[in-house]
Amino acid sequence: MGTSDEEIDRLLGKLTPRARALLLTGATTWRTKAEPAVSLRELVMSDGPAGVRGEAWDERITSVLLPSASALAATWDEALVERLGGLLAAEARRKGVDVLLAPTLNLHRSPLGGRHFECLSEDPELTGRIGAALIRGVQAHGVAATAKHYVANDSETDRLTVDVRVGERALREVYLAPFEAAVAAGVRLVMAGYNAVNGTTMTASALLTDPLKSEWGFDGVVVSDWGAVRGTVDTARAGLDLAMPGPEGPWGEALARAVADGDVPGATVDDKARRLLRLAARLDALDGPDSPRPPPTGESRGGERRAAVRASSAARRDTCLPVSVDDPHGAEHLSDRAPSSSRGSSRPAPTGESRGGQRSAVPASSAARGTPRRPVPTDNARGTERPSAPAPSPTRDDRTRARVRTLARRAVAAGAVLLANRDVLPLDPERLATVAVIGAHAARTRTQGGGSAGVFPGEEVSVLDGIRAELRDRAARVVHVPGPRPDGPAPPLAPDDCTDPRSGLPGVLLRMLDAEGRELYAERRLGGQLLEPRLVPGAHTVEICARLRPRTAGRWTLGVAGFGRMSLTLDGRTLLAGDFPPRTDDPAVVHVNPPAHYATADLAVGRDALLVARRELAPGTGRATVLVAAPPAPDVAAALSEAARAAAGADAAIVVVGTTEHGESEGHDRTDLALGATQDALVRAVTAVNPRTVAVVNSGGPVELPWREQVGAVLLAWFPGQEGGAGLADVIFGRAEPGGRLPTTWPAALADAPVTRTRPDRAGRLDYDEGLHVGHRGWLRHHRTPAYWFGHGLGYTTWSYDELTVPTAARAGDDLTVRVRVRNTGVREGREVVQVYLARPASALDRPVRWLAGYAAVRARPGETATATVRVPARALRHWSVAEHAWRTETGTWRVLAGRSAGDVPLAADLEVVPAPGE
Repeated sequence: MGTSDEEIDRLLGKLTPRARALLLTGATTWRTKAEPAVSLRELVMSDGPAGVRGEAWDERITSVLLPSASALAATWDEALVERLGGLLAAEARRKGVDVLLAPTLNLHRSPLGGRHFECLSEDPELTGRIGAALIRGVQAHGVAATAKHYVANDSETDRLTVDVRVGERALREVYLAPFEAAVAAGVRLVMAGYNAVNGTTMTASALLTDPLKSEWGFDGVVVSDWGAVRGTVDTARAGLDLAMPGPEGPWGEALARAVADGDVPGATVDDKARRLLRLAARLDALDGPDSPRPPPTGESRGGERRAAVRASSAARRDTCLPVSVDDPHGAEHLSDRAPSSSRGSSRPAPTGESRGGQRSAVPASSAARGTPRRPVPTDNARGTERPSAPAPSPTRDDRTRARVRTLARRAVAAGAVLLANRDVLPLDPERLATVAVIGAHAARTRTQGGGSAGVFPGEEVSVLDGIRAELRDRAARVVHVPGPRPDGPAPPLAPDDCTDPRSGLPGVLLRMLDAEGRELYAERRLGGQLLEPRLVPGAHTVEICARLRPRTAGRWTLGVAGFGRMSLTLDGRTLLAGDFPPRTDDPAVVHVNPPAHYATADLAVGRDALLVARRELAPGTGRATVLVAAPPAPDVAAALSEAARAAAGADAAIVVVGTTEHGESEGHDRTDLALGATQDALVRAVTAVNPRTVAVVNSGGPVELPWREQVGAVLLAWFPGQEGGAGLADVIFGRAEPGGRLPTTWPAALADAPVTRTRPDRAGRLDYDEGLHVGHRGWLRHHRTPAYWFGHGLGYTTWSYDELTVPTAARAGDDLTVRVRVRNTGVREGREVVQVYLARPASALDRPVRWLAGYAAVRARPGETATATVRVPARALRHWSVAEHAWRTETGTWRVLAGRSAGDVPLAADLEVVPAPGE
């Protein structure tokens, strides 16, 4: 199907004004509306950017999990990111997804931003370039990318209602710049955020038209964030094209009536419908339901047992205890298969872009070289294990999975940032007899952040897994000590702590009950975090049952998370009960991270206990139900002593610390940057007894590292995705060089950061008083020194910066080329990211001290020189004139600087910018 204006207009002419208006509201949570009159099928959307979840929140429907967006930006490697975009596109096609809701182009304005892991960088230039690379990679394979969240949606506090007040110049030069780069890269969709900017909510903002559609020429679809459309006429008159989700909402029939009544011009709706048809044509979606499209997800999505699983027999069941062998229908109540994904389905689902989980409930465990085992598969409704069989020969799917894992593993090393190294890394495996791996995060590495970006990886490699795999065939012994438990609330119940009380297999039993407490549906699930229990007719109550098998005696913390009337019982004894109404309508809280309510109980090893959580379903409370449990915390002093003993007896110690599931997540900002007293004490205890200590930091954004000067090396792992442990082991043992450079400045202490305010004032306003001075620009303006500058990162060799060559003059409005000669002064081949910054000391305008203008990477062997050719785009020299509402470039003397980071620029040269011809 062609995408010419004539062809699109011909199709538009087949639709009535009412049909055109109805086309602009989603059909379901994740699909647009089909229209047989023009052979238009549904378009399927899915959250991103670390993976492609698909349409369901189900831990049995697995996805490839890449490193977090902050880790991708840390690569400063557009070619690699473009390849990773292609991998995401392949995942989308495998899952039947047409539109990936990624990348996130909001900036790291403050280190407290709760969603930093999903955003790329503090800098508009780096964000724009990495974001554009991801877009190109996704869209080269027939999947549409979405630039989000337009615009200034840079923090989470009160994000549904916050009114960001930002000056016109800062808006243009800083916050809109990455979106302009996305449009230049051909992005198919732009998502309007929840927030308001300068008094107008973004779904009704004039910014959707100018500059997005007029000045930049964006010809794609502007889609709302999920549930962000709050009115009909104001949003329809603006540049918004598609209101999601559906079918309910402020548009739909209300928009059709507004057009009929003349409140919304018909031509405005025609333009929106034309854009949607153009998108469909680009995605081969205009040949009806049989048009070429990605197949639906292949992992356990077929085989939904029954619509309501034999209600006649199910209605007799009022307990989660084992099914009697005399019950001929017993097996019909259990299924280990994921729900189907019928294309015609319109099942209810949460209303928010932010529906997501954190890590899959499936525990990681080590297997062959960096490959954890998958959960034991099941072959029928009773959940019996499949008999073992001879290993088959590698298939095409096996080879594809191997290639995917190799690329994901490479991305881990490419984004890992070596913050400090005192001749400790890389470790030589041949010189190690014992390696101590310390910390809870070592065994349960946090692979992703929380919120709508969450997916369920089929396999995860922890840091401990990766190190064990690397040293498996060597003489070195690996000792793991968890140390004190990190601060934070109890996690969702994991399958290694419980069994389904009916089948006896690891996991929990999910049941859906009617108002009389009779069972309508039941299935085994892998863990206690159930964000979308499947609805069946007559559903009234969600119940999660688990037989706890304590491995630690003492007082356990037990709880249930969700909203509405809930209860929690242990062996029939009520631990808590009450009505817990929502205090917010933020979809990230309602559908992804509802608060938990806790009780305590004494449990003994060897004595199982039946834990049952129930919550009633009610309008506005979502479906998410989470059963949580945590054993007694170990004595901190004893745990620190055990860790110190292990470290003292080892040739090297690797201590892994990081944020917890509730520390970095969509829906709320952080209140501090501390890892917590126990984790800091753990690093100090290990470092005090072993100078060859490597601290691995497992976080998606900045954290305080008060011990950074005492450890032998500090390696930033980010949220490294499913292959995290394997890629980090490659770095630790020297198979790969740490390729990352910081995409955001790391403060030594939160109080040092130039921008810390993320909470609106009482009027709901959040003033961006810092203007242009975001990130490293703010640090330079206030003459403050961070722990680590933007752009910082060490490799396994050293470099000298020898020469900077710039043109003697450049015309305003022209790109320019800068050349930087560097020399590898170390003993190992390496890669260096050469960064070029601009300054305008004599400017008549308010300008940053310096700002990133371009970068390029080079490789060289020991003793060799290499020349980085860095293109500095004309936009790096221009400024937005508020008086003229236009771009302008100052003429005169500029300063060009080159170096390794924003705080280390040893080379400098002057550049004369002259007027363009005719000026």
